[in-house]
Amino acid sequence: MHTIWLPKLQEDGGPKYLALTRALRDAIRAGDLPQGTQLPTVRDLAFRLGVTPGTVSRAYQITTQEGLLEATVGRGTFVAARSPRLGPTEPLFQDRYAALSLGRIDMRSPSLPDVGQVAALQAAMARISTEIGRDWIDYTYQSDEAELRHLVVDWLKLRVLGPILAEDIMLTHGGQSGIGLIFDCCLRGDRPVVLIEDLAYPGFRYAARAARAEVVGIALDEQGICPDALEVACRHYGAQVLCLTPVAQNPTTARMSPERMAQVVAIARRYDLQIIEDECYSYVEAESPALRALAPERVWHAGSLSKTISAALRFGYVVCPTGMGEAGRLAAQHRFFALSRPVSALVTDLFRSGAAADLRGKVQAEFSERLQVMVNRLGAFDLSWQVGIPFAWLKLPLGWRTYGFMRLAEERGVLLRAADQYAMIDGRAPHAVRLAIPAHIARQEYEAGLAELAYLLPRPPSDMAV
Repeated sequence: MHTIWLPKLQEDGGPKYLALTRALRDAIRAGDLPQGTQLPTVRDLAFRLGVTPGTVSRAYQITTQEGLLEATVGRGTFVAARSPRLGPTEPLFQDRYAALSLGRIDMRSPSLPDVGQVAALQAAMARISTEIGRDWIDYTYQSDEAELRHLVVDWLKLRVLGPILAEDIMLTHGGQSGIGLIFDCCLRGDRPVVLIEDLAYPGFRYAARAARAEVVGIALDEQGICPDALEVACRHYGAQVLCLTPVAQNPTTARMSPERMAQVVAIARRYDLQIIEDECYSYVEAESPALRALAPERVWHAGSLSKTISAALRFGYVVCPTGMGEAGRLAAQHRFFALSRPVSALVTDLFRSGAAADLRGKVQAEFSERLQVMVNRLGAFDLSWQVGIPFAWLKLPLGWRTYGFMRLAEERGVLLRAADQYAMIDGRAPHAVRLAIPAHIARQEYEAGLAELAYLLPRPPSDMAV
């Protein structure tokens, strides 16, 4: 059901986007905009109201975050409910084990193979159980983590990060926790602005919204974020933080060249922009320098063990800009004092014993082998990938629409993640899907899932019933 809804904005001297937000809420609650109603496009409503598209976009974004509206890239914006929903409006992850019980192959998020983690964790827990003492019933403190910070520095020695010290390290409860802590350190004012890639890890958006920040998407090309678009956004919005995945862009797998990195750093310095460098998916022996090596005064390098050892540990780290380690640890202290004692003890043992490094190598080897299987099966299509990265980016052949392809793939037992899920609310997403490697299932099942996709791809709706 379409609408030609045209509200009368109340002039109270405040921002017009807030006036439009209030008008949307009132119309939905009063039933003037029933559930399921499709709202005008951003540009159409902006033209008829005589406001900028940015004003309408921000109002739509706020009411979508409240759960009153829902937006689907390529379809439009619809009324979802008559009253705001408290809390997040969409889950971060789906239960892959529920999917497995239904006989489906879940390729929405990468999953780790068990290459010895279970045995290593059992052995580590047996060892640390003998060290449990009175301190395990008291609060934890940042001073208790000094050795673990040194071990993290050693863990990162294969990446080109420039000089880093244990004093530069902030320990976190996973990568997402680290992003939130960085925002605690960097964002100022009532409505700060965070820049992200046009297609980006959704966790950046969730964390920025939790910090009451406005999120602005920046255009991408084959190397990731476009410098010209970044500079325009810096001039227009006065942003404070830029979020990037430069080595293995999520979801497109794009990789920044050293020249592109230098351009981004130059712009960040010109506009005093802090950079979050998310390297959770980066290959451990990547030869090119990380952004942290090029701009140690402003890059926050975030990582975790979730993609290499165990997601269940919820252990992450941030290499803070030079001189900012104490500020980072203070932010962590205000959030959760310090890491939980069992987690820090387990990770310390895994690092000390060498088990963590051994497991990391085996996990990456398994991912590389399974990625090669995917490339062999689907490489004839528009597939982008990188060695050591547990996902690939597939642009669909002409004739396919993303959700039509996903629906048929699900009917054939394969769950995928659409490009739309990485796009901004008012953004445009290509007809593409991300294919994550499900290393928790047998290779035979994995290959069967790829075979189903290979069957569908050359048969768009013009050739088969959808």
